[in-house]
Amino acid sequence: MTPNIVFAALLGATAMAQAAPPSPPPEIVFRHAMTGETAALLVDLVGRFNAESKSEKVILQHLSMVADPHQLPHIALIEDDEHQKFFDSHPRMLPLHKVMADAKEKFDAAAFFPVIADVVDDNKGRIQALPLALSVPVLFYNKDTFRKAKLDPAKPPLTWWELQTAAGKVYDIDRRCPFTSSNPAWVLMENVATQHGEPLAHGEKSGKTGLALNNLVEVKHVALLASWHKSFYFRTFGAGREADNKFMSGECSMLTSDSSLYLQLTRRKPFDFGVADLPHYDDVRGAAPGRVLPDGAALWVLAGKKKPEYAAVARFVSFLMRPDVQKQWVRGSGYLPMTASAVEALAAEGVAPDLLRKTVQRLSEKQFASAAKPKAVLGMSRVRAILHEELEAVWANLKPAKEALDTAVRRGNNVLQPAPTDGTVAR
Repeated sequence: MTPNIVFAALLGATAMAQAAPPSPPPEIVFRHAMTGETAALLVDLVGRFNAESKSEKVILQHLSMVADPHQLPHIALIEDDEHQKFFDSHPRMLPLHKVMADAKEKFDAAAFFPVIADVVDDNKGRIQALPLALSVPVLFYNKDTFRKAKLDPAKPPLTWWELQTAAGKVYDIDRRCPFTSSNPAWVLMENVATQHGEPLAHGEKSGKTGLALNNLVEVKHVALLASWHKSFYFRTFGAGREADNKFMSGECSMLTSDSSLYLQLTRRKPFDFGVADLPHYDDVRGAAPGRVLPDGAALWVLAGKKKPEYAAVARFVSFLMRPDVQKQWVRGSGYLPMTASAVEALAAEGVAPDLLRKTVQRLSEKQFASAAKPKAVLGMSRVRAILHEELEAVWANLKPAKEALDTAVRRGNNVLQPAPTDGTVAR
């Protein structure tokens, strides 16, 4: 081959290399099931990230639009045990701390509020998922109805005994629904247990983990609720958030639900309302009313993707952790702030200062990071479904409280799963 031919061949190869299109940026699929204003906020945040990013793109995918659930996304905003609904399978998840470390993205577990971290870390304090959409249970009450019932709207019930008195006075003027609860298994069972130092689960002699939701406090509480149900002080509407609308319509005067409802009430202003701590029993030794369990959806990373894609996921998580982004998310969604820097950004704008101050104090207290959270087991959402069924039997006067809770524990133990011990997380 002559020098001219070799030179021409090199020129041709160079021209082909220059003409070859650059590799497209990684596309990260983000699956979620949010609705309404929160879904719109996710669209805004993802659009903001994509506008700022030069090296990757996040594609938001609503669960209702998924044609093939077996085609797994990169990340998903899910609650415990929603994998079947989201993926029609049981995929493996990568711990978030590992994804961030492999991508060399700054990620400090100590930046999270202790109570928030407790929901998503493992037993070594390593963050497994981003706690993006958590709430705590609180009591909402209709101040207008309180005034009509000759109750002081500035003094909400602090204990269940005080709530019983308030429900009786409300019933005298409005018999429709003095008190109700959304997510009753989580609010009225799990959180009442942790408030009073009772574990949700315990280690059995065989080494297996078993439920402990039939202790004295829980039995006493369900029996009290049953007496209220018979007296029409307490009404139930479903296992989820059905009761929220009953409160917002004015039908129910008191509601225990998750704290994110505060934002909807503030925006709609259906009436003058108040928000207070979840009531407790002041006659139980060692009760800590502020020791409640945040719960909700977290952002999980699915296993089985390519390394550049995980690097893109890590950069997206870093974006979500930015104080200005967290501020936008908390203000628009009503979910709990994850870090102190987010709270500082919110406080600078005067966002609900009193409620924010109380919430931050609760989230910052390491003593409120509940040791009762059963991190060694999975399947608590299925346990809640079982609890709801057994509680319905109590409300229908088909079972006494003790029998129903004993049955719930026995049935619930059959659906608990041990957590994996390898580097991935089963969900």
